[in-house]
Amino acid sequence: MILKSDKIFLRPLEESDAQQLLNSTENQELRYMTGTKGEFTLEQIKQHISRSKEDPSRHDFAICLDQNNEMIGELSLNNIDEDNRTAGYRISMNAIALTGKGFGTEATQLILRFVFEELKLNRLQLEVFSHNERGIKAYEKVGFKKEGVLRESLFYNGKYSDEIIMSIIKKEYEQSQFK
Repeated sequence: MILKSDKIFLRPLEESDAQQLLNSTENQELRYMTGTKGEFTLEQIKQHISRSKEDPSRHDFAICLDQNNEMIGELSLNNIDEDNRTAGYRISMNAIALTGKGFGTEATQLILRFVFEELKLNRLQLEVFSHNERGIKAYEKVGFKKEGVLRESLFYNGKYSDEIIMSIIKKEYEQSQFK
């Protein structure tokens, strides 16, 4: 399944994407933005991709540029709960240089359409750290609302950060300009 918009498309994550994912996990600024503390091997990432493809409670996508098929990031819908019509969301670009160009916003808009129109879910939730101000603004731009704060839940680089819980529900998506 491929989800397409003006500048990008989303395609299922493949084991061949593992090296690029490993490279992005080694970027210190990206690690800080996502709160990633663990170290990973190429084999661990390949295994994760393989297991994810077999897990019906998730969808993992590569974010690719339409002009040249270059993978510039990845995103996941996880913990899909069909009974309660909810899911979790996370997104990461491969490099900080790719942020602020609208690619993440465009990818999130594609996922919102998929979540609410194809999967027929009612709620999409994410968690973002308070030091990731650009991410928070991007989520708010497409309709996510702050719901709660887990105060000082991350200790990273010698500082505490809050974990902000955000969500968007179907009726908000239906009323948005991004539908």
